[in-house]
Amino acid sequence: MHNKVLSILMVAALASCGQKAPPPPDIATAQSAPSQRPTQAQLSQLVRYPHFDDTDPHEWQGRGPRSYPIHGIDVSRYQGDIDWGQVHRSGVSFAYLKATEGGDVADPAFAANWRGAARAGVPRGAYHYYYFCRSAAEQARWFIKHVPRDANALPPVLDMEWNPRSRTCTKRPDGQVVRAEARKFLALLEAHYGQRPMVYTTVDFFADTGIGRLRDTEFWLRSVAGHPRQIYPGAHWRFWQYTGTGGVPGIKGNVDLNVFHDSPETWLRWSGQL
Repeated sequence: MHNKVLSILMVAALASCGQKAPPPPDIATAQSAPSQRPTQAQLSQLVRYPHFDDTDPHEWQGRGPRSYPIHGIDVSRYQGDIDWGQVHRSGVSFAYLKATEGGDVADPAFAANWRGAARAGVPRGAYHYYYFCRSAAEQARWFIKHVPRDANALPPVLDMEWNPRSRTCTKRPDGQVVRAEARKFLALLEAHYGQRPMVYTTVDFFADTGIGRLRDTEFWLRSVAGHPRQIYPGAHWRFWQYTGTGGVPGIKGNVDLNVFHDSPETWLRWSGQL
């Protein structure tokens, strides 16, 4: 993981898999473990509980995304030119940027977004969209070729999901193969960047492959029609993507919106700002 990150989330599979992991260590020990406390100045720089538009909002039952203080976005070339200063002022606390896909596709907006987010003071990380017709090692090398080492960056992300609309790869490997390939990719990136990558995934992929069985891995879960505790029973998560139709000042059109699982203090520690 990031050299300033203090703990690693243990992730559970679906309840039907019959496995259950302990609560995330940083949540369980945050009060007892000695750590630097954030200053009022650091906390005041965060826009907590921001309000963003949504062109197709879900009527949340019980706890919804607005109850979480730290919100962020993930973007790719489809968002076009981004005014990162306006994005930051609107209350975006983090951004994940698409860098690569498979072993031969690089997002043409990545370099500009990487620089722009950094200049605006938005903590940012990069993600890779996995392609099931290339090896994990080849894809890891492709990501490493395009994403620079940066001690201040958030942990990289492996995006694993089914893509039924692919024109070039219709493979749907079984869960054992998927998990083995994921382990290889994560290990190669961890060795290069010194940070354990997160895994982003979707409801059907999580259920079909048992990807949640990966140990020592934090998860970013997509769930646009229910809280993750309902949609991913028994799973622990670090990020929750709650809509793909968000509206953020500085970005034209829709954008994915996400929340961080924990408190502003935990966010500052996890993201290496303490």
